[in-house]
Amino acid sequence: MQTLLGKHIFLRAIEPEDLDFLHPVENDEAFWEVSHTQTPFSRYMLKQYLENAHLDIYQTKQLRLVIEDISTKKQIGMIDLFDFNPQHKRAGIGILIHPFYQNKGFASEALALLIQYSFTHLQLHQLYANITIDNKKSISLFERHQFKKAGIKRDWILSNEKFKDEILYQLIKE
Repeated sequence: MQTLLGKHIFLRAIEPEDLDFLHPVENDEAFWEVSHTQTPFSRYMLKQYLENAHLDIYQTKQLRLVIEDISTKKQIGMIDLFDFNPQHKRAGIGILIHPFYQNKGFASEALALLIQYSFTHLQLHQLYANITIDNKKSISLFERHQFKKAGIKRDWILSNEKFKDEILYQLIKE
């Protein structure tokens, strides 16, 4: 699909062969704050998830894509649409890049591709992102892609026994 093909990356559907990539990512506690996870995932649970990954976004209300480096064919991260609501034409968006591949422009390229796909193919009116106030990299990324701060959810995320504010960002299709 040309829409999900960038200059350096390809956004592709998740495959059963991605289990060895997915398992350590989903069990990395450093990511749990943004994924709202509190318990580890077994390989068995993830295998079951992968067996159902073929289901349509209209059924599951989410779309998870692997970000693959075109030159190396390696998985470097994931990007998701979640809380998909076709009635109101909106979805949340989240992105995770493996630390080794951060600060190389991959997140920006992936976000641009998914924004285009969402507005063109899914006919969405808006995308939103929830970003903790201390996540400067994500704030910068989403603001570069024209997401606007819509509000702050006070004491929204409990992390390391302290509450953090979370910013709601929106991108509304003009």
